Amino acid sequence: MTPIVRRVVRWYCPNCPLEDVSVEPAQQNSARFHQCKGLRGLLAPMLPVGVRAKVVAVERGDYVGKEHVTLDADGRPVMSVVTVRDDGQDCIAFAPLAVVDAEV
Repeated sequence: MTPIVRRVVRWYCPNCPLEDVSVEPAQQNSARFHQCKGLRGLLAPMLPVGVRAKVVAVERGDYVGKEHVTLDADGRPVMSVVTVRDDGQDCIAFAPLAVVDAEV
């Protein structure tokens, strides 16, 4: 019988007090996300304990017309959430939904 190797991963959020623990297969690269209170309710990644990074929300810099965009808890349009580490960055992009008026 082959033993299944699992690893325990401790997660934290640099913007709110949320912490979590997961047990995963040893070779799996996974990510954990949550609705972050520190980023006004936006979907944000959690980081493995020991990883130093900052997670920031990027507000939309362009005009919001009739399209449906992601809003934070304060009603501000948000374009993305970016995780910045010493060796690079990751981004969650919130694409707008276009609206078309059509007559039948």
